[in-house]
Amino acid sequence: MIKVGQHADLEAIKITPQGMYLDGGPYGEVLLPNKYIPKDLEPGGTLRVFLYTDSEDRVIATTLKPKATIGKFAVMQTVDVNKVGAFLDWGLEKDLFVPFSQQMVDMERGRYYCVYVYNDEITDRVVGSAKIHKFISLPPEDLEVNQKVDILIAQTTDLGYRAVVNQSYFGQLYHNEIFGKIYVGQEMEAYIKKIREDGKIDLVLQKTGFKNVIDDISQTVLTAIQDNDGFLPLNDKSAPEDIYQEFKFSKKIFKKAVGQLYKNKLITIEKDGIRVLN
Repeated sequence: MIKVGQHADLEAIKITPQGMYLDGGPYGEVLLPNKYIPKDLEPGGTLRVFLYTDSEDRVIATTLKPKATIGKFAVMQTVDVNKVGAFLDWGLEKDLFVPFSQQMVDMERGRYYCVYVYNDEITDRVVGSAKIHKFISLPPEDLEVNQKVDILIAQTTDLGYRAVVNQSYFGQLYHNEIFGKIYVGQEMEAYIKKIREDGKIDLVLQKTGFKNVIDDISQTVLTAIQDNDGFLPLNDKSAPEDIYQEFKFSKKIFKKAVGQLYKNKLITIEKDGIRVLN
């Protein structure tokens, strides 16, 4: 179904001085401005575009990729604030409008906020809401501990970071289980550590359980050594920050993984690094 705020594959109808008109279904002929027309697009051809409304509420098409479509969360920067609300950069020529009624706190220009993109049924416009809790669901029963999930770092908290899990649920990363720098807006993979009775999800950046972690991470370390001509300039004397920059896990986990590789006679540990055995 063709819908404003979503991507669609549309057929090109005709070329005009303003651009190519596409078959927008219920929206009629939709303009794709000249600057977005691929060189090989001719009438009768099909192109994947994103539909949104311009400043005059006309439906138009673009090949630019928005930071979020309808029904999705994303972190965006505020580029302007006026008497009716805030405007966020969502990757298109027209900024995403967030009315004051959909702000948790007054948005400030230059700051980043996690918002949910949706269609306002009253105005029939695509807008954003910083009241993201209104659009969060309870986790389904088939989620399991140690399951890998995709997360969006949405907000900082006193305990660590609140994340949107699989674009649907809230999760929490705790400061004492984060080894390295993460930031609001970052998209990454994580693992479910615990699902609480109230539906809240505790997250970690590595699988829980020593055996599971070491089996996976030992292979990661071994592959990194092999890909680096058989030698990696890291060992148990290396700074935790250097290890995290290379592998995105803690020095403690790294040492256990290296110990397992050494025990299995797959590597040697040298003064300035680790080397794979042939």
